[in-house]
Amino acid sequence: MDHTIWLWVGFTLFILVMLGLDLGVFHRRAHVVGLREAAIWSAVWITMALLFNAGVYLWIGSEEGLAFLTGYVIEKSLSVDNVFVWLVIFSYFAVPAQYQHRVLFWGILGAMVLRGIFIAAGVTLLNQFEWVIYLFGAFLLYTGFKLAFRKEEQVHPERNPVLRLARRFIPVTSDYHGQRFFIRQHGRWIATPLLMVLVVIEATDVVFAADSIPAILAVTRDPFIVWTSNVFAILGLRALFFLVAGILRYFRYLNVGLALVLCFVGAKMLISDVYHIPTSVSLGAIAGILGTTMLASYLVTRRLAEAPAPKEGEAPAETPFQEPAEPS
Repeated sequence: MDHTIWLWVGFTLFILVMLGLDLGVFHRRAHVVGLREAAIWSAVWITMALLFNAGVYLWIGSEEGLAFLTGYVIEKSLSVDNVFVWLVIFSYFAVPAQYQHRVLFWGILGAMVLRGIFIAAGVTLLNQFEWVIYLFGAFLLYTGFKLAFRKEEQVHPERNPVLRLARRFIPVTSDYHGQRFFIRQHGRWIATPLLMVLVVIEATDVVFAADSIPAILAVTRDPFIVWTSNVFAILGLRALFFLVAGILRYFRYLNVGLALVLCFVGAKMLISDVYHIPTSVSLGAIAGILGTTMLASYLVTRRLAEAPAPKEGEAPAETPFQEPAEPS
């Protein structure tokens, strides 16, 4: 028990130190995060996660090490969906590029608190009521099918009910004031639009957590493994956001891959009493699905980029999964 407590304390201190260095040292001054910086930070967070994974494998056990890696891959892949929504939110609110990192810093800090609550609730439910695993499995299957067959949807941040509620009770300035969330005006504190952006980001994370937490609970119910794999995936989200924003065109079939992952994990939960799929098999299946999806996205995107431009008067070539044009 003491060993477990020290693991929790040590990991918490590590996260607090890293967050302090991130905001207070490396990103003290607001600036635009470029593709190179985003790639470096993505590599740093992934390396830290893998080193931690090696520690779990050596000191806690091989099964827990595989569970951490599988959970991390699941959370990291599902988090890419967050990135697309964030792009829309920042575009809608016209957030200056140099302030986006600060919003994401506090947004991810809030997301960690929300994920902690979801994890505690999910583990407690599964331990107290074993049948809840079937509800989680069915929900993931439903989400997977919905994601696979959904049409291109517009994200409307202005319709977010949490944003509407916040605007009712909090006065907001019309302009940004640097990277501040509040300013003092006429003797009272007034929120800036940057706070409203943070509110919307936190509200959307609740939706994403509803998918990701049941997915990782299909791999392990160890709270420490679930929590640490989630935290490492979340901490790398800011760098991933700026990286994905620069290579967005290569994620053509991402939704198909994420849908298959959710369906696989949901099916694993539903058949858990009949057949237990080993963690190593789960990791291989998930990595294979995501790898195939990304390879297909890259190859098709490169082929379309190399295709000759249509001559004047000719219709452009149809792309895969594109509906044929209706006759005029």
